[in-house]
Amino acid sequence: MATTPLTALLVALNGVLLGKEEQVKLAVTCLLAGGHLLIEDLPGMGKTTLAEALAQAFGLAFKRVSFTSDLLPADLTGINVFDPATGRFQFQPGPLFSQVLLADEINRASPRTQSALLEAMAAGRVSVDGVSHPLPKPFLVIATQNGLDQIGTAPLPESQLDRFLMRLSLGFPSRAAEAALLAGQHTDLQQLEAALGSPLNAGQLLELQEQVRRQHCAPALIDYVLDLLQLSRRGGERHGPLSPRAGLALLQAARAWALLNGRHHVMPGDVQAVFPSVAEHRLDGGRPGATEQPLSRDLLEQVDAIR
Repeated sequence: MATTPLTALLVALNGVLLGKEEQVKLAVTCLLAGGHLLIEDLPGMGKTTLAEALAQAFGLAFKRVSFTSDLLPADLTGINVFDPATGRFQFQPGPLFSQVLLADEINRASPRTQSALLEAMAAGRVSVDGVSHPLPKPFLVIATQNGLDQIGTAPLPESQLDRFLMRLSLGFPSRAAEAALLAGQHTDLQQLEAALGSPLNAGQLLELQEQVRRQHCAPALIDYVLDLLQLSRRGGERHGPLSPRAGLALLQAARAWALLNGRHHVMPGDVQAVFPSVAEHRLDGGRPGATEQPLSRDLLEQVDAIR
């Protein structure tokens, strides 16, 4: 099991984002689980840096698109262009045709443009003029968004939020970590490859994702996940219910977390570690009026873990 390269990868990434070990580990977990990642925070907190570092660490082809208010769906998917030499239309792929797409400040674009990502995120393909075009494998969307109180933002609809396996918030660094950052003791992206020693590649990521799918989940652990899902569906108006897709996402993320911890089987602690990042944006629907106590924490406290 490839725990040593993963350990080296985590160490290198933690050198880029100082004092954010848990968020970095969750982000790597998301990629190993084959899911899309939403990073939400104030400008200047390291969202874009984390996205670029993840793509570079896994050796993935990377494209970045700034989601401005005038961005059109065709600017992402590509268009058919008439070729006078052949007398035919030729498809010119857009930036979606990469292994990692950084959708920078996704909530500044119009809902129409945001929805252009739905088919790509769900099915790994895009349709232009009635023709489907497969996307590269692996294909991952890492989106950043500013808080909804920022000027010029539009909230993501629930259907779009549900396509993101995880939502993370980096938060401010500790005083010690920020002092190290100001002193230049962090790793620049240009130095990341050297810090990794032996960088991973796309083929290795696909192999790791297959290992994640083979992680063993005992029937009792499945029951624990079902208890969390069913309790969320009795929340009334307080929060949204978790769908079967959310349950699959939770189990896949827990498998990836277990692999990162060097195990072939999933434990309740793995589910608990990833549950807030997998469930919170599905429970609160991205609404700004969330309670101080995360809804996901309420559910974890109410469901007894298996023994």
